Amino acid sequence: MKIILLIGIGSFIGGVSRYLLSQLVQQKTLSTFPYGTLLVNILGCLFIGIVFGLAAKGNMSQEMKLFFATGLLGGFTTFSAFSNETITLFNTGHSTQAALYVFASVVIGLGATVLGLMVTRFIL
Repeated sequence: MKIILLIGIGSFIGGVSRYLLSQLVQQKTLSTFPYGTLLVNILGCLFIGIVFGLAAKGNMSQEMKLFFATGLLGGFTTFSAFSNETITLFNTGHSTQAALYVFASVVIGLGATVLGLMVTRFIL
């Protein structure tokens, strides 16, 4: 139960942080390009690299790893998890799986979004 609570608190902090940071950046740029989301995704990737790097060196407990990686960064951006999993696949010699994961996540993910939009047009 403690781990679930830690992940939930981290997710709350990450989600609110994502919203506030992306809104702040977007308001400052006065552009239609999603600079706020891009910054959030890049920062999430940087931070998840730091978290897993510290955890690999034994400088972080399992609970704190879950709080930061799954909770805070999961709430901040799931792109960081995608990025870390892709790099892990490459680093462990599974480059074909990594490439397939990238392709499937981007292409099928975009397709699923379009499908979801189409479904709501016909149903609602």
